[in-house]
Amino acid sequence: MSKHTIVVCDHIHEDGLNILQTTEDINYVYAADIDKTALLDVIKDADVAITRSSTDVDEKFLNAAVNLKAVIRAGVGYDNVDMEGCSKRGIIAMNVPTANTIAAVELTMAHMLSCMRKFPYAHNQLKQDRIWKREDWYGNELYGKKLGVIGFGNIGHRVALRAKSFEMDVVTYDPYIPSTKATDLGITYTKNFEDILACDIITIHTPKNQETIDMIGEEEIAKMKDGVILINCARGGLYNEEALVNNLKNGKIAMAGIDVFKKEPATNHPLLDLDNVTVTAHLGANTKESQKKIAIQAAQNAIESARGIAYPNALNLPIDESKIPSFVKPYIELTQKMAFLSAQSDKSAIRSISVCAQGEIKEYLESLSTFATVGALSVTSEDVNYVNATFLAEEKGIKFDTCEIAHNSGYSNKVTVKITTEKGVNTISGTVFDDSVQRIVDINGFAFDIAPKGNMILLRNSDVPGVIGEVGKILGDNNINIADFRLSRGKDSALAVILVDNNMSHDMLKKLENIEAAISVSYAEI
Repeated sequence: MSKHTIVVCDHIHEDGLNILQTTEDINYVYAADIDKTALLDVIKDADVAITRSSTDVDEKFLNAAVNLKAVIRAGVGYDNVDMEGCSKRGIIAMNVPTANTIAAVELTMAHMLSCMRKFPYAHNQLKQDRIWKREDWYGNELYGKKLGVIGFGNIGHRVALRAKSFEMDVVTYDPYIPSTKATDLGITYTKNFEDILACDIITIHTPKNQETIDMIGEEEIAKMKDGVILINCARGGLYNEEALVNNLKNGKIAMAGIDVFKKEPATNHPLLDLDNVTVTAHLGANTKESQKKIAIQAAQNAIESARGIAYPNALNLPIDESKIPSFVKPYIELTQKMAFLSAQSDKSAIRSISVCAQGEIKEYLESLSTFATVGALSVTSEDVNYVNATFLAEEKGIKFDTCEIAHNSGYSNKVTVKITTEKGVNTISGTVFDDSVQRIVDINGFAFDIAPKGNMILLRNSDVPGVIGEVGKILGDNNINIADFRLSRGKDSALAVILVDNNMSHDMLKKLENIEAAISVSYAEI
């Protein structure tokens, strides 16, 4: 078995390291404790690198990493990654943006409560000054206040839900989501930004880009209520800091809760001189739980990208993820995985790739087709990426097709990948449920509900008694544990998808093929 080399350049939680250590086809190299000059010698063998803020993925790094296919930034920010340099070399750069979601949500609520009750100052007066003066600390309640949430993504919508539990009146502004995403949760949705400016408290949860830098400045603050409270636990610079300081000083803004700054570390920032600000040193991801989740996701993403299965949260794709609705991203990943599964299970020359979609996702068919091509070609080509996938496919004479399907399946959105090979046709359909849960729902006309992940045996057999028992005995006799067994029955035959804990050898698959009722047996690793 050929192994993929993953180099861990910075410290991550041990649970992520354990995943890399125990994955059979991964050659794991721990380089977090060596100096960055020595790292340049180690990185030359890496297929994938995992970094944090301590390692600059700059020109020196990229020149040394001659075999690098992907780099994982274990966290949200990627200021230390030369994105242009990665793209020129065909290296996919990824981050891990959702693992710290709950940590960031809870920190936002902590700042909100601290601003309303001036908790840090009351704490300091008693603990540091040893003064007991209750009359100094009359705060305000969240109950009944109107909260404006700018950005209704993973963090923003969870902040809104927690605010609802405090019985606040919540309104959100996010032009990139369907209004129903908010209204279905009992949140008011607005397309008029001035509705946000009229709120008692405003919190922002957007990415940092040209559209959002200085999104709140003097002009916007002037339209706000006197005594407004502003919270920023997202990215420094979303609020114009000069305007923020000026209006905190003159009392237009009663309090601000700030975790992020335009330039960090911010140890001499004028906000630190004000007594109507609660500040923290960019602690949004600083929980033990989030660090564990970041490490696990970084390790899993590194393995997937090393194998060419998928590139979750890729930052230098041929599409701008910041300009597409959040619901599209898991469909992009799912489409690539379905194509990868189809190509693995057939293992013959591809003649054509067709991607069809129903629902809102059909507006993104061109992007879905690109990802399907990467998934299908990754089985046989180590050099395929989002930039060269179409070119490589055309060189091989592969034809492309996309189509829109009538909305008649019962799913709000569904994507179908059909790959025609020398052997035949494989068709796989999938959808995404709430909270980005990806599911394969159909394989060659057999209905399923399967997560696109794991070591999969696909066994088609005549629908006769005893097949499940034979399969179980063969696998059991060879110490192969069944993690899941899904069976779908057709007219005269059945298709089983069997998830196992072990990699399957050619000899083992032959034993399953020798079952009298077996029609076909294939195997895939996702």
